[in-house]
Amino acid sequence: MKLYYKQGACSLSPHIVANELGLDVEFIKVDLKDHTTAEGKNFYKVNPHGYIPALELDNGDMLMEGIVIVQYLADLKPEKDLAPANGTFERYKLQEMLAFLSTEIHKGFIPLFYAPSAGGYIEIARPKLEQRYAWINDHLADKQFLMGDKFSVADTYLFAVTGWGKASWLKSYEDTSIHFDHLQHLQAWYERVKSRAAVQKSILEEGLDL
Repeated sequence: MKLYYKQGACSLSPHIVANELGLDVEFIKVDLKDHTTAEGKNFYKVNPHGYIPALELDNGDMLMEGIVIVQYLADLKPEKDLAPANGTFERYKLQEMLAFLSTEIHKGFIPLFYAPSAGGYIEIARPKLEQRYAWINDHLADKQFLMGDKFSVADTYLFAVTGWGKASWLKSYEDTSIHFDHLQHLQAWYERVKSRAAVQKSILEEGLDL
């Protein structure tokens, strides 16, 4: 399989999942400025939407949405328990969390990436994102990980996007204007996730600093 990624982007999530599972995956860096891969390939021919991540299977089939990719990978090795079994209520709760992270957290960052263009809208978008993170912080008050005591694919997604904010305990990969220093439960969770060998391996494989 081939995973197409950009340094420090949401594609860090499936990158971590692949390493947690010990899967044989080739990681291919994509330059989203000119939409070419490290091999010089036109990325639009891989994913016509032009964004990452994208997972190319051995048979040539493609998956092009991060929350689908991480579940697909987790299901390749169900014994690793990174996602509950399909059809269970717990799996639907995981999908609920992944949808929240995708629509309310991930997309909430978009205006912050384009602050000059966003203009006054930034003063609407940032407080909303801060509210979402406040909820996550409260949610983690009595939990080791997002879904309870077990590390899951949801944690990899939140870890990737949280790296776009700022905090004294956080190595930020984007210059956005949201700060997490006051979110103590989020900090404890972040440090638990970052201590995992597969997470550190993925960060270093993307050429990022720990």
